[in-house]
Parts: sequence; C-alpha cells; structure tokens
Amino acid sequence: MVVEFSGGRVIVSPQEVLVKLATGVSLYAMVDDLRLVSAGNIMVADAGAVRWHLTLDDETQFADIAECLGIDIG
Repeated sequence: MVVEFSGGRVIVSPQEVLVKLATGVSLYAMVDDLRLVSAGNIMVADAGAVRWHLTLDDETQFADIAECLGIDIG
C-alpha cells in the first residue's frame, strides 16, 4: 500500500515500511521496530541505534497505515 503525504510517500507492507521523502531521503523500518502514536499522528521507528519519526498529515493516513500493518495505535 502507498500513502501519499505532504513530505513524500509511505510504502507499507505487512513486514516493513519505507518512507520516501520529497528531499530524496529514504527511511526504512521493520514493523517490529515501529510504534504509532495517535497524539499528533506520529510514526516512530526505534531499532536501537537508529531512530526516526514521521508526522503524517491527518488521521486517515494514520489509520490506513495502522490497518495495513496490523499494529495497535498507542
């Protein structure tokens, strides 16, 4: 599934997420390393030494990603 947002695209599969930013930067994370925070529609990746977060534009994008990944929203 592909979710377009103001900063680029989020490409979601059941096992992983790839974020392609409009600036040319790509962010990658396995689903086990992701957390969704409903306050602010934030996707957080924490794989130990590598951490990043992404703020989505709206709740619809957030809910679509959560459903596709099958993970709970915190």
